[in-house]
Amino acid sequence: MSRPLGNARLRAARQAAGYRSQQDLADALTAGGLTVSGRQVRRWESDNPPLPFPDLQRALVELLGVASMEDLGFPAGPGVDAGRVLRTPPAGPMAMPNASQPASAASAFAAVTRAHRRLYWTVAPATLHPSVVAHATLGAALLPATAGVIRRTVASALAESWLLAGRIEFFDLAGPARARETWLRALQAAGDADDALLGAAILAHTAFMPGWAGDRAAAAERMSMARTSARRGPASGELLAWLDAVEAECETRCGNTRVALNLIAHAEDLMAAGEDMPSPEWLDWFSAVRLAAFKGNTQLRAGHLPQARETLLGVMADLPADADKQMTVILGDLAAVEAAAGQPEAACDYAVRALDLLETHWYATGMERVREVRRELAPWQGEPCVRVLDDRLYSWGAMLSALAN
Repeated sequence: MSRPLGNARLRAARQAAGYRSQQDLADALTAGGLTVSGRQVRRWESDNPPLPFPDLQRALVELLGVASMEDLGFPAGPGVDAGRVLRTPPAGPMAMPNASQPASAASAFAAVTRAHRRLYWTVAPATLHPSVVAHATLGAALLPATAGVIRRTVASALAESWLLAGRIEFFDLAGPARARETWLRALQAAGDADDALLGAAILAHTAFMPGWAGDRAAAAERMSMARTSARRGPASGELLAWLDAVEAECETRCGNTRVALNLIAHAEDLMAAGEDMPSPEWLDWFSAVRLAAFKGNTQLRAGHLPQARETLLGVMADLPADADKQMTVILGDLAAVEAAAGQPEAACDYAVRALDLLETHWYATGMERVREVRRELAPWQGEPCVRVLDDRLYSWGAMLSALAN
């Protein structure tokens, strides 16, 4: 027998508003001058939720940003017109969960978002992720207390924070299901900010999920959405080149390397043409050298081994000093080139170098590259170099890093 779902509408609205637990929502209502316990919220999210008192109804509708109690899974009750509560500020202190926020609050919130963006490249993902999520939760609570330009500033920073949280979940922590929900929150915030370029970036990130799963049609649909949003920007050549690179990776994962190489060639042309407008500040994960990294992986999967080796060696030489996460991927791809070329010793050498970096700069995508190489080295199972790789790949330190991150 399946487990009852309970009041799924209220639960979904609570989570979309940034309240990750029932106690978080209870605390927010209490902070607004009402007395609510986590147990009471659990009852509201049960299969037969009791209808809250009118003051709590007004507070829930305002706090969770919905039009009526019916939107929260409650039937119409006595004294409530079809379950609808007007979203107008009540006379009491529950008009908003926070006092109206000044421009300085928006700039301070955005500054922390920028700091998290820079910390992503050096701080362990398991350490950074909780801080990013907590910051985004704060932004979701601040947003109802803003308007106009201040609201757009907070919403843009909030969208970027949720985007970063999703990137950590997807690329660093190998949690695609969690990333999908996080990126939906990011897209909602980008819509609140009317930020078409950030919306394009978020939509393109969602294409990675079906692309990596081999679902070409779903990935192509997400990319069409992303490109449509980018046209509303309008987008810089660099951002358009990144969209080409994302679509190229999806095509590569789906086995369409010829299409992928054509997309990369188009992206190279865009990068070579120079900028007719500045790129968004948050587009710090892309550059000409990172485009070359996409290209090297596609050449590898297309079987163009000499070209892939040359491209990837060039990337390794040009990556910036703080690009250790990307370096683990490049080393993994170089190892795969050598494995495909029948050079197990060279393949193991690159793979071990990737493991050296992964011990201090965990990156789930990089580890997956090393594991793919190990599978390709099965014909050389008994070779000493492969045994050395196994000792490193399955060492106590490597296993702890994998589990801890």
